[in-house]
Amino acid sequence: MSVMTVRSPRSMIALAGVTLAASLALGAPPATAGAPVGGHRCDASVPFVSGAEGYTGFRIPAVVTARSGILLAFAEGRHGSLSDAGNIDLVLKRSSDGGCTWGPLQVVHDRGPDTAGNPAPVLTAGGRLVLLSTVNAAAASEAAIMRGEVTAEQSRRVFVQHSDDEGVTWSAPREITGQAKAQNWRWYATGPGHAVRLVGAAHRHRLVVPANHSIAPPAGSADLGTEAKYYGGHLLYSDDGGESWQIGAVDDNPNGYVNVNESTAAELPDGRLYLNTREHNGSAPGNRADTYSADGGETLVLPYRPQATLVGPVVQGSVLQLTGPKAPLLFSGPADPASRAAMTLRISTDQGATWRPALALSGLPAGYSDLVQLDSRTVGVLYETGSFGPYETITFRRVPTGELIPRG
Repeated sequence: MSVMTVRSPRSMIALAGVTLAASLALGAPPATAGAPVGGHRCDASVPFVSGAEGYTGFRIPAVVTARSGILLAFAEGRHGSLSDAGNIDLVLKRSSDGGCTWGPLQVVHDRGPDTAGNPAPVLTAGGRLVLLSTVNAAAASEAAIMRGEVTAEQSRRVFVQHSDDEGVTWSAPREITGQAKAQNWRWYATGPGHAVRLVGAAHRHRLVVPANHSIAPPAGSADLGTEAKYYGGHLLYSDDGGESWQIGAVDDNPNGYVNVNESTAAELPDGRLYLNTREHNGSAPGNRADTYSADGGETLVLPYRPQATLVGPVVQGSVLQLTGPKAPLLFSGPADPASRAAMTLRISTDQGATWRPALALSGLPAGYSDLVQLDSRTVGVLYETGSFGPYETITFRRVPTGELIPRG
């Protein structure tokens, strides 16, 4: 397969100054590219700052650790505006010191004037980094795609690429829409956020990618303008390290009660998959829903049901199963029920049945996030935040697990 060398950064000197200012504004230590940090003793850093490196803004974080411990932070680099449609590149930064400092910006997937985004990275058993993403025409908005007003070529398409050198270079994006997207689906999004490699014996090394889609309203339906009820969620899985993909579990019942949308997954100690989704403006209690899969993501035990103990706004979130005996399940997301603010970590000690707050990272505006375990004592949170709006930076926080796990 052809290999694409990623492009290097723009204006690194300007970025260092902007990042320093952003770090201080967020109350974080100035852990910027090139800053001396000893023994991973930093608390936070700011890998992406809106208005820097040739981009108007950065959104949609995803994070994964390579085999050697190199940390890879992905985002959408948006030109011209923060709109979800337009000229958007999928970009990357790497860290060799646990997220305290970051290397130069790399462009991993560039569709010219069109949109490439929704990163969903995962590490295979052999050490290959696999990255799924989606593409659409710059002028094709989510609403237009859901209404069926665009051609198949302009609509959302699915791509995969890989790196065998821990993110230094990447293969050219390869389209897998035919394997990943059903004929009657319109909108489509991978993740966003990290995907999962299963370690349980039944489906060992299977890659599972949470994704979402929309279906077309029935012919003659009066639901124009209420397309949200036609959102659905599904899982993709690969048993050959990302070479081929299949559609697994699907939940797209358009009853308006739970409108499954952006989803996240974690493998529980008993081998089941725990799945948690953004409930997109349905009539169910709260703004989150969850379910389980007992067969590696091929089917769901039950359809998604409301998860009212996770309080927050309508927004993407991330889950991570911590390692260790009786280690809890972790969730990241804003905790303000009415707005995207107050990034907070929540824990579950009953495998996702109920949740409670564990640690508030800040009281500032905050949006999307992703979780990664750095070592047995530390987790990382990559999240959108800012002093006056949630999309000023994408910040990385290192959190000791001792601050999250209940004593005793």
